[in-house]
Amino acid sequence: MMRRLWQGLLLVSSVFASVAPAAPVDAHITVAAAADLHQALDEVVAAYRHDHPASRIDVTYGSSGNLLTQIEQGAPFEIFFSADSSYPQQLVEHGKASGTPVPYALGHLVMWSASIDMKGVQVADLAQARFGRIAIANPQHAPYGKRAEQALRAAGIWEQVQSRLVFGDNIAQTAQFAQSGNAQVGLVAESLVLGSSTKGSFASVPPSLYEPLKQSFVITQRGAGNALAQDFARYVQSAPAKAILSRYGFELPADAAH
Repeated sequence: MMRRLWQGLLLVSSVFASVAPAAPVDAHITVAAAADLHQALDEVVAAYRHDHPASRIDVTYGSSGNLLTQIEQGAPFEIFFSADSSYPQQLVEHGKASGTPVPYALGHLVMWSASIDMKGVQVADLAQARFGRIAIANPQHAPYGKRAEQALRAAGIWEQVQSRLVFGDNIAQTAQFAQSGNAQVGLVAESLVLGSSTKGSFASVPPSLYEPLKQSFVITQRGAGNALAQDFARYVQSAPAKAILSRYGFELPADAAH
């Protein structure tokens, strides 16, 4: 009788093992992410944790260039989401990454204002004094800032507006400058505008004026053996995660749409 009871317990345990979802062994990761992802990635993380409540995912947002420097100096991040694919590639080249960068989105630059109607405004129009101070992210380490400079130069007004520029440390701070009135216009990520509750208007910056914002992520060397990092990386490439990114204006890269 004891033998039959033991066999029954083994059968029950095997049934539960076959139907229970596999939980990552590692239940905590820290993610470094470009500031343009703030609202979108927060939502992706929340959706993932809905199905994996025991998993803890902390996200640090900042400019991609600064985050790259932190990772190369040993900051404890398991995944790096960059607004520019060149930064994850640098981690690979410097032996700080596991695997190769994975494209996850194409970002878009817009001109946004809380006080000025931007409908029909062209980039060249920003040379007019009525647009006041113009906020852009620091081109030295923020991909959106670099693209903003490219757009202003391509429109032929860089020298004219330089004295009116206000620089944010990252694209989220740049958007805050425009929202608060510290700048009348901000050249910011479309994702932050779509995710903002602040009233205002925006006009798209023609993609022909700046290099494409091809955004990629990479698992760092620290995250190489972390099961949660691997699982979350897969989730970001899933249909539900892509749907969230699309709602925030991100365009899916061609190779990620299949």
